[in-house]
Amino acid sequence: MASPAIRFDTLGQVFDTRSGRTEALRDVSFEVARHEFVAILGPSGCGKSTLLRLIAGLLRPTSGSVEVFGLQVGEPRDDIGIVFQKPTLLPWATVEDNVVFPARHKRGRVSPEERERAAALLRMVGLEGFAKRLPDELSGGMQQRVGIARALLMDPDILLMDEPFSALDALTREVMGFDLLRIFAERPKTVVFITHSVSEAALLADRVLVMTGRPGSVLTDVVVPVGRPRGPETANEKAIHDLSAYLRSFLLQKAA
Repeated sequence: MASPAIRFDTLGQVFDTRSGRTEALRDVSFEVARHEFVAILGPSGCGKSTLLRLIAGLLRPTSGSVEVFGLQVGEPRDDIGIVFQKPTLLPWATVEDNVVFPARHKRGRVSPEERERAAALLRMVGLEGFAKRLPDELSGGMQQRVGIARALLMDPDILLMDEPFSALDALTREVMGFDLLRIFAERPKTVVFITHSVSEAALLADRVLVMTGRPGSVLTDVVVPVGRPRGPETANEKAIHDLSAYLRSFLLQKAA
């Protein structure tokens, strides 16, 4: 049996603040298989984003462990890409230069091959012809597409997405969700996706984890009973509606 891409083992996370110690996570254990798409739901402040920072190596756990491809995480890794709530693009740099920024930051230069890869990624996310534009010339959804292309530049095995569509209007958010399904089909990745949208989690993910309130722990782990590929018609399937209703009631009744 193949080793999981990501493994949390009885992980705990405590932060020392001015007002005292805050226990963010307690006894978190779960695994994510390679090329599996896992969505995480839970109330605000339950430690969802902290989980991503631990996977990315931006935090060290207070107790327990987090492993990526069998190795305990101790620092940031090149095989992990991150898409944030806001794309945090460099306002003075073109779309192309924003996409190739990870290569420039890592080595101080950008190769012609990486420029070609950036162009291919911009085509994939629907931004062909926008390479020389500045971020303020783009809509919010287009800016987030640039952020996704940037996260994919180094071809990471793992993609961490922290509520990437939360700042978008409802229609753009729905379109971006279907775009992500298409990208995931074309370039399979191990995805951990944080969201507050139950319907988004049910439509996009292979599994959905529901977290308790702080200190966060895994309350339930549900397999999405719909295969891939998925498209707009999938949102109307009874299995998706039933799962969304279950997750919503679960959150309202038990995760408050």
